[in-house]
Amino acid sequence: MESLRDNLLDASGFLRGVELVSTRGTMEEADAVKTRRLADALVACDRIDWLSITDNAGGNPMMAPTTLGKPILYAGKEVLIHISCKDLNRNGLESTAWQLASEGFYNVLAVSGDYPGAGYRGHARPVFDLDSVGLLALLREMKETHFFLGAVTTNFKLHENEVVPQYLKLEKKIASGAQFIITQIGFDARKQHEQLLYMKRRQLEHVPLIGSVYLLNARAAAFFGGGNVPGVVVSEALLETCRRASGSPDKGRAFFRELAAKQVAVLKGLGYRGAYLSGIHHFADLERILEIERAFAADDWKTFARQIRFARPGEFYLLAEDPATGLADAGRLSPEYEASQKRAARGVRLGYRFSKWVHDAAFTPGRGLAPLATKLYARAQDTRQGPRALRIIEHLSKQAMFACQDCGDCSLPEIAYLCPESQCAKNQRNGPCGGTRDGLCEAGEFECIWARAYDRRKAEGHELGLVDHAPVVQDHALRGTSSWANSYLGRDHISRQAKEESPAREKPAKNPVDAAS
Repeated sequence: MESLRDNLLDASGFLRGVELVSTRGTMEEADAVKTRRLADALVACDRIDWLSITDNAGGNPMMAPTTLGKPILYAGKEVLIHISCKDLNRNGLESTAWQLASEGFYNVLAVSGDYPGAGYRGHARPVFDLDSVGLLALLREMKETHFFLGAVTTNFKLHENEVVPQYLKLEKKIASGAQFIITQIGFDARKQHEQLLYMKRRQLEHVPLIGSVYLLNARAAAFFGGGNVPGVVVSEALLETCRRASGSPDKGRAFFRELAAKQVAVLKGLGYRGAYLSGIHHFADLERILEIERAFAADDWKTFARQIRFARPGEFYLLAEDPATGLADAGRLSPEYEASQKRAARGVRLGYRFSKWVHDAAFTPGRGLAPLATKLYARAQDTRQGPRALRIIEHLSKQAMFACQDCGDCSLPEIAYLCPESQCAKNQRNGPCGGTRDGLCEAGEFECIWARAYDRRKAEGHELGLVDHAPVVQDHALRGTSSWANSYLGRDHISRQAKEESPAREKPAKNPVDAAS
């Protein structure tokens, strides 16, 4: 039997996978028994190529995905196991990876994960020791595990400073080890086409792209529309369509099945490598979706693509619309993006410019004040803290300007002088997570620091280098020590990365639609 790796890397076919959400409690619980029965039916279905099992979906405690996955794997069906960073530190993630490889689970989807929800006696404390990029780098370096690594991306965002950073982080994930990509749930064929074109224009078409298809119902649409699932958006137009459909005698069941089948057809017509179906709770629903899809004519997807355009008012597109198809135009930037290139972005303040000036003057190796400072810190009585007077200045100034948490392994220069420890709920140091809602953090009503960083860098024309650095993996042994000392004496992640030989990789082109040259 061919593996998921073999099938995805063979561009001649179109694959279909189904997501199973792990349940709470043991395998004897009613919900687990129901899920297992669905899994048995999916295993027997020759039109389903793999099953995907979530890891504490929604940030809630669930049964470990391998518990549900073992019977499926042993029955001969390919299994994709999710690993998220929200509940385990890097040691726990590495241990989990060894366990997976030892038990024959080689297909892994690496995700940062949703912010933790309710658990035992309240909400759990999030971990996020690594993010998806750091996790991919870790798993890639575990060469003895032979993992086939996947990652998730989304361009179903409202603002430019959300969409473009997601594209940039997608490239970062691929450079860090992602061998296939699954998109987030979305209901806009133009955005799906733009995602595919972006990868082609960036010469990433060798990486299989799989599109998500969710079987909606009125209740799920309302839940998504209320912003209850980070990163998943149902527009008012789609919500109203779902409400109308649910008023039919079958409560919209036929409509929702047909909508899912149309989405699968669109993905196949656009050139995606497969469809990732979720929201499936009954095998009969899947059977009907596949049956409807088989009945479509070869070019029907073009009509469906015009129908499935549930964007929000003012939603940002990187590429212009092709009026002939209603999809994205491979050769033209959107007028909105072109216009944004000609105006300064918001949020660029004197504090940012001052911070940048100080960093360039004092922390550029071999230049300015850096050589003198290196000598001073090397001669300090406590080289982990540096000269006492300078340590006091560092602590007070960084606390006042950045709400510094004294992590000792500073990422301020990489995030336009915004602190990920104090201003990002997930401590994301390699680009934004996918959970923002209209530019706001999924865990609170404050703007995502990566959106702010994009705006700051765009004002200077450097926004496309937003994540153009080696994967940041924070060293917690430095916590409570002087980040200035660690920078000058070569102990922080920036210094370590400078010493390591990193594989040559191409820089971003002048704009995100240009092909890399």
